Amino acid sequence: MKQLGVLDTAFVNLETGPTPQHIGGLSIYDPSTAPDGFVRFKQVLASFDQRLSRLPIFRQRLVEVPGGLDRPYWIEDERFNIEYHLRHVALPAPGDWRQLMIQVARLHSRPLDMSRPLWECYVIEGLDNISELPKGLFAVYTKMHHALIDGAGSEAFMSALHDLVPNPEPRAEEERQPVAIEKPPGPMALVGRALVNRTVNTASMARGFFNVTRDVAKMAIDISRDKIPMPDIRPPQTRLNKPVGPYRVVEGVAIPLKDFMDIRTRAEVKMNDVVLTVIGGALRKYLLAYDDLPEESLTGSVPINMRKRRAENDEANQVGSVFSKLHTNIADPLERMRAIKASMDDAKVFTENSPLADGIKLPGVFSPMIARPLARAYSEKYLCRFLPMSISTVISNVPGPNFPLYCAGAQLVRFYGLGLLTPGTGLFHLVFSYNGMVTITILADRGIVPDPAFYRQCLEESFREVQQAVLGEQPKRAGRKKSAAAGRVKKPRASSKKKTAGRPRKAAASA
Repeated sequence: MKQLGVLDTAFVNLETGPTPQHIGGLSIYDPSTAPDGFVRFKQVLASFDQRLSRLPIFRQRLVEVPGGLDRPYWIEDERFNIEYHLRHVALPAPGDWRQLMIQVARLHSRPLDMSRPLWECYVIEGLDNISELPKGLFAVYTKMHHALIDGAGSEAFMSALHDLVPNPEPRAEEERQPVAIEKPPGPMALVGRALVNRTVNTASMARGFFNVTRDVAKMAIDISRDKIPMPDIRPPQTRLNKPVGPYRVVEGVAIPLKDFMDIRTRAEVKMNDVVLTVIGGALRKYLLAYDDLPEESLTGSVPINMRKRRAENDEANQVGSVFSKLHTNIADPLERMRAIKASMDDAKVFTENSPLADGIKLPGVFSPMIARPLARAYSEKYLCRFLPMSISTVISNVPGPNFPLYCAGAQLVRFYGLGLLTPGTGLFHLVFSYNGMVTITILADRGIVPDPAFYRQCLEESFREVQQAVLGEQPKRAGRKKSAAAGRVKKPRASSKKKTAGRPRKAAASA
């Protein structure tokens, strides 16, 4: 039995009905590379069963401390059955992209059963009309609670579930050792542990509070002396900052990695700078179409891997955040890119010298007895409307393997990552690179982005504009072509106005 870390506990404490705290991924496979040219569901089931047996965390469930007096524990699930977690569904004909996105959005909207191991997988068949990809594909949608894994850790998870060749040498049959089912301690034993931990943690928290106070004071002095740039996390409010409900939309675009690398090399910037420039342009186009583009720049939160910034520990989550302006008030892509590079450089300097990068830990510092009611009230009462500081979106850039992976012989041809939403932030971008392709996946509240196909078009057009501005040539159309069933959307307006309420010219059907 192992107790959850502070940050892992934070994601459990933040779990509410409208904002479940799981992340996910959509993997699309081509079974033509399999030995028989196709893959049966039972083969995928057997592959997952064999591999997950080597990842104990996926067989464990939460044990709560009575009264929420202390952080919960992981314990082996005595009822574990892989067939509960791995399910089989099919899209109706014609099996196009829009139907797949609607299905994934529905699955991602549903909270996990917190009494079982915190993950689910769905094998989705019937993908026969995905433009630019062959017929006969299948997909695997996976969702895992953020307490289990973070974005950087997802690469290890992918590696564990895949082979490097379609037909690997058969492994010697591993004799599975019987799993020792540990009986969870009784309520009184858990309360006793909580009291001991509280005594220990009180001293630790006192030291931590002193250190944070000292670091904040030092940071304030450095800011006053212009040694550290202060990020602006008070962006204007737009339709993106409305309260988040329980329903989701999902969309994604795929762009060759080489196109991103050509831009990065020519502009002499980092990959993140290019990504933020594209997304900043897409948000500008989207808000212009709604007459809701403010004169001030929007701000985005960019998760960062803290594993290299902290002492070694065994927590599943080791993530922090930097806050950067997206310069949505700048129309010219090159000028926007230069401004974003400067903002990101300042944000990184601030993060290296600020204890606030670990602010996401705060809900895990307090016991569930305190943190969960506050999180529930914050979500259900829409208290995010009254916060002076907020962001417009989260943008997570996760590098994946640049070589093909295989599951049960089928080649992984696309991977789309899905993040999570929090009260007050109803749009999440997850950028993932794999085997020569970059995917940008959006997860959004359905009331905030009711027309995800239109926003996808904004992303595609923004990328083309950045590509043309940097490379000085007319680029090819980026991303996946729209099928006839996907619906047509009009281009965003070209004018720039102070934000006013309004409707877009055209909104595609939502999920």
